[in-house]
Amino acid sequence: MAENENIDDITINYADEEGVQLVKELDKIILSRGSWCTIIFLYQDLDRKTGEFGPQKATIRRYKKTGGVFRQQSKFNISGDKQGMQISDALRKWFS
Repeated sequence: MAENENIDDITINYADEEGVQLVKELDKIILSRGSWCTIIFLYQDLDRKTGEFGPQKATIRRYKKTGGVFRQQSKFNISGDKQGMQISDALRKWFS
């Protein structure tokens, strides 16, 4: 996990030691800024068997700025379309 001084530089792109990209960030939205920040990322994981990137997933991550750098504190992965839609439906119901 890379540490960043600037929230805009935080990414979940990830490559292994040989430089093979294992996680491809497709988009991100910064939900809150400050010493604690929240970011939702849209991403894909590499399927090592096929060499192709899998279905889109989302993750919500919280970061805390300590010692001048942001460090991940927690995360919640949205595993697929169905779960994403269930979360979206619940939020629309509660916050309409």
